[in-house]
Amino acid sequence: MSAPVREIPVPVGMTIAHWACYHLARIIVKSYFGWDCSGGENIPKEGGVFLAMNHQSYVDPPLIALASPRQDFVYLAKKEIMDWPILGPLFPDLHVIPVDAENADRTALRHMINTVRSGHISIIFPEGGRTPDGEIQPAQPGIGLAVAKTLAPVVPMRIWGAYEAYPMGGWPRPHPITIRVGKPLYFTAADFPPGDRLAYQRCADRVLDTIKAMEK
Repeated sequence: MSAPVREIPVPVGMTIAHWACYHLARIIVKSYFGWDCSGGENIPKEGGVFLAMNHQSYVDPPLIALASPRQDFVYLAKKEIMDWPILGPLFPDLHVIPVDAENADRTALRHMINTVRSGHISIIFPEGGRTPDGEIQPAQPGIGLAVAKTLAPVVPMRIWGAYEAYPMGGWPRPHPITIRVGKPLYFTAADFPPGDRLAYQRCADRVLDTIKAMEK
């Protein structure tokens, strides 16, 4: 039976576990994978914001953290990772929000929305899950719903090489990884007419199309 997951606090700064994992990840990424990142200055220095990136690998979340000059964020992950040995107990301190994907868990999404409303960052993957083949998958409407509830800017990010470095079902191996951070996308209430449920999908598609168009 899975251990109960405690409430994830809204981030206000680095915990000891966060600080340690951040610096350990920097060492591993630079020495084992290779690392090329630019555009971090495009992330607003304050206020609520979504960081949206294509999802290639388990290493994507820590790589986003390394790419961001701000560390006041939360991100979603399948609840099963909370049971991982060693890392599992640390995930709450790393601001991981567990998601029950099989039961349409809306609690985690509400937590992300509240995080952004509180002036912090939510990391979100518009595809909803990792790519099984290295190609960008269709956008899911979840990010559209979150943006509609907050009207916060969305910073598009694209990653290359993480799938080759750690593919789904595979093992980590050395491979160069590149991340580019784009300029924020802005949405208004006019993008989400009352009763227009398709507006969420249009928002998600716009975000993912921007990510697809980014170049190394």
